Amino acid sequence: QVQLVESGGGSVQAGGSLRLSCAVTGYAYSYYWGWFRQAPGKEREGVAVILLDGRTVYAESVEGRFTISKDNAKNTLDMQLNSLKPEDTAKYYCAADRWAVNGPLTPRYNYWGQGTQVNVSS
Repeated sequence: QVQLVESGGGSVQAGGSLRLSCAVTGYAYSYYWGWFRQAPGKEREGVAVILLDGRTVYAESVEGRFTISKDNAKNTLDMQLNSLKPEDTAKYYCAADRWAVNGPLTPRYNYWGQGTQVNVSS
């Protein structure tokens, strides 16, 4: 049973940076590892995913600003958020699954963390 616990959210001004981390336990197979977000009144959306072969995919809205990485020694899934914009304000979730149903950025994963809030002010 995969367990995920996020940390690192907070409040920053536009243009600032944050680093999110997700502590991972309980997995024994290759997984898709991803970060998703959900803003109030909106559907959850994919932000960045590490594919089974280690390649990464990003939502167009964050390409070039966010970087996802996995530290296998520390068992964490991290994401560096740079050049933040007010529209990045959302609750961010890490997620994992052995399969990516309907594509890696589609939020149909089996394992989810509880989320961490990111607020970006203008």
